Order: sequence, then structure tokens, then C-alpha cells
Amino acid sequence: MGRTTFQKILIIGYGRIAAQVLEYVCGKSGEYGYVTEFVEHEIQPFGILKKICEERQVPFLSVPERRRLAEELSKIREETLIISASNNFLFPPDVVAKENVTIVNFHNALLPRFPGRNAPSWVIYEGERETGITWHYVTAGVDEGSIILQKRCAIEPDMKAYELAEKLMTLALEGFCECFGEILEKSAPARPQQMPPHRRMYRSGEIPGGGHFDTQDSPADIYRLLRAVDYGKNNIFPEVTATHEGREIRILRYKKVSRETAARGEGLLYLPLDEDNVLKLKYGVCGG
Repeated sequence: MGRTTFQKILIIGYGRIAAQVLEYVCGKSGEYGYVTEFVEHEIQPFGILKKICEERQVPFLSVPERRRLAEELSKIREETLIISASNNFLFPPDVVAKENVTIVNFHNALLPRFPGRNAPSWVIYEGERETGITWHYVTAGVDEGSIILQKRCAIEPDMKAYELAEKLMTLALEGFCECFGEILEKSAPARPQQMPPHRRMYRSGEIPGGGHFDTQDSPADIYRLLRAVDYGKNNIFPEVTATHEGREIRILRYKKVSRETAARGEGLLYLPLDEDNVLKLKYGVCGG
């Protein structure tokens, strides 16, 4: 049987990584003897995590109100490990400071770079060729805690934000499985972050490029912007707009296509990317 002093594991998060972490933690509970609980802070439409909790007989608590969640966490008395997996709740300083509480968090970038929100978008927009994931301890500062583990991956030339996010989720689970035992046994490394001067924090309301471009801009830059805000069916960002020949248009679809397949049509623009390819834009007139 594994050794840990944690009596309870509390998971907070949503989506694929939270579900996978929940399953993994439940699977290890018999080995380490802790109890598992799950808190839903951001309500999700399909209730997958609630279903997993019901199947695993894990207590499930839905607390969308930030103040109430802070109050609930401040009441924790037993030694508890909180796992923040794709979670946007900022832990209050009094919770972080509790001696009986340890908090670890998953961040979808290589800290200390790209802290804050929507990191997959920003690394694409800023032309990075590599990114990755970080599991780190939580402190009072946002994404400032000591690093436990990082994993790296390449950013492919045509990769969209949702594709990169999926790749990072896979890395996040791999990393969690590698370091969970050490975290439980309190033997995990804790490498302090080397903070760069003028470190930038990426905020929720920020959109790469302001979500707007001019069709006279570099086609490569335009393509990078469109890929950076592309989360497929998940509308994380507003519709991208552009200035074209003195009027405002909204971008409905985009695609990199070969020059040979480019077919003219109403509401279509083709911008040259390289010798072989063009950026195809389907657009509508704003207000039309």
C-alpha cells in the first residue's frame, strides 16, 4: 500500500482532463487510502463528470458561486490535496495558506511563459514553435507556484487552437500520471519559476490581434490569427472581423488551399501564403 498523509483528494475542474484525472485518482484510492470528492465550479451542459462521480460513488458538489466555493474550501479540516484540472477559479490567499491544504494546478503552457488564460491561442498567435504543459503548486500569485513537471510538444505550421489544446490535454494526463505518486508522498520536485522581467499575464477578455485584421496585412499573420482563435465548435472568441477595401467584413470560414484549387466566387477572398498555397476566406459584410 502506498504512503500518503492526505486524507482527502478534492478535484476541481471541467472537461476532458478533469474527467481523466478523476478516473485516475479514483483508481488509486484503494492503494493510498484517501477519499475522493469532486467540485464543479463551472456548470457544464452534459454532466459527464457528475455521471463519473455517480458511477464511482464520489461525492459531487456543484458550486458556481465564487464566494461560496471560497467559503467551502476555507472549512476544510482534514489534510487535503486539491487538484485544479482545467479550472478557472482563483484560490483565495487564506485557502492557499492553510497548512492542511496542498494545491496543484495544470497549466496549458510552459511556465513561466504564457501565464493566464487561453495559452494555446497566444502561443500560436505569437509564432511559437514549441509549447507544452506544466503541473505546478499553487501559491497566492496566478500561475507563479513551483514547477512539479513539464512536458513539451511542437506546434505544427497549420495547427489550430483546438488541435493544440487536444494535444496538450493528452500531455497533461501523461504528466499527471507520472507525478501523482510523488505528490501524494510529498517527494515531488518543486522547482521555483524563474520569472522574466515584465512578465505578461494573459487575461480572459483578451483576444489575439483584437480579433481583427486588415486584408492588406501579411497573409501569414492573418492565417496565424485565424488559427489562434479557432476552437472549432466551441465559441471561445467572438467572430473575427476585418477591413477590406474600406469596409468591415466578418470572417465566416477560412482554409489553406492550393493555388490550383482556388475558385472565384461571391464573398470569397484569396490571399497568397507561399508559392503553392493561398488563404481562402469566406466572408460576409458586417451589418449585412
